[in-house]
Amino acid sequence: MQTTTAKQEVAQLLDHLPDDSSLEDIQYHLYVLEKIKRGQADIAQGRSYSHEEAKERLSRWLNV
Repeated sequence: MQTTTAKQEVAQLLDHLPDDSSLEDIQYHLYVLEKIKRGQADIAQGRSYSHEEAKERLSRWLNV
């Protein structure tokens, strides 16, 4: 499996965005990409909840 650098990931992102994308659009897509990568890393490290655990935690938080 070949790993890509941050620069390569940004280049790939820019290649897929429309030419009229604003800097704000680019920042948003970079933000989302980073959040997805962090979530995937959390899952790989076992830092996640099952659907039932998440429902239980949310129900306590929302007082449902």
